[in-house]
Amino acid sequence: MSEPQHRALIVGATGISGQALCRETLAQGWTTYGLSRSGKTPVDGVTPVAADLLDTASLTDALAEVNPDIVFFTAWMKKDSEKENIEVNSATLRNVLDVLGPSGTVNHVALMTGLKHYLGPFDAYGDAVMAETPFHESEERLDTPNFYYAQEDELFAGADKYDFTWSVHRAHTISGFAVGNAMNMVLTLSVYASICAELGTPFVFPGSDTQWNGLTDLTDADLLAEQMVWASSNDNGKNEAFNIANGDVFRWRWMWPQFAEMFGVEPEGYDTEPRPLEPRMADAAETWTRIAATHDLVEPDVTKLASWWHTDGDLGRDMECLTDMNKSKKAGFLGFRSTPDGIASVVQRYRDARLIP
Repeated sequence: MSEPQHRALIVGATGISGQALCRETLAQGWTTYGLSRSGKTPVDGVTPVAADLLDTASLTDALAEVNPDIVFFTAWMKKDSEKENIEVNSATLRNVLDVLGPSGTVNHVALMTGLKHYLGPFDAYGDAVMAETPFHESEERLDTPNFYYAQEDELFAGADKYDFTWSVHRAHTISGFAVGNAMNMVLTLSVYASICAELGTPFVFPGSDTQWNGLTDLTDADLLAEQMVWASSNDNGKNEAFNIANGDVFRWRWMWPQFAEMFGVEPEGYDTEPRPLEPRMADAAETWTRIAATHDLVEPDVTKLASWWHTDGDLGRDMECLTDMNKSKKAGFLGFRSTPDGIASVVQRYRDARLIP
């Protein structure tokens, strides 16, 4: 007997996670709709939907004929305070559920969050008593406001009100191929390494002593998509929260030289204090314009490729970040990725797309 034909709505379809979900649902043969503010989708085969998540009238009009049975929610908006993050990101999810819920077509909603569930929000990052590493889904919430908690509560309330199942997926730093999305550490580091090669300067690790010497892990965007799709159609995945990471661990002092080798630059490790990218890349725009012209790249605007602050945040953390995957494995999701192989594959995909030299 063939699997049922699903109609999937991916909210945040232009993000790195959303684009991976678009590819995965299409590979499963599902009818796929991708919602974004712009109404654009970088993935062929996805039906684009344009809507403002904070405008219920806009959502109602845009989603009138979609009738999805599975909803993947990966969108979020960064504001200046956690209070604002909670207000806005609760509203976006609540609005989608309230627009779609009354039709009765939605059977499952999968929500992507992240490790700030265990580490604390931007306003109190690492200040509260953090969960023990490796992070387990059974840990109690931290005693501090967090928009991830608020989104979970909206999800639970929507499930009770509209009778659908749910899943929550807590990713670490996401590595993957995405066009038009700068919140991507691998692409940012690739741009940085390319600039170092152009200028003949060393490839300096920008982060903390803890991140250089300590163990950490990453989440491949394609693996995240696989887990979210699995949970949406597997009884063991429903009404559960799952961590999602590649399944291996590494130290940046081991990975950094490998990354440098892919770009032919000289690696330089942590030395005394962090050397963040954002202040050091102040003149990157002019250099990147020259690199793009020399190598016939498709994007000469470095701000559309690299997010210095985002990578500084990930690599500058003065805390250990490790993710336990036993709950997911016990439930039957056995997917994994080799992080070194995954990074090398993503770099090659960016080269093939002529986004980096």
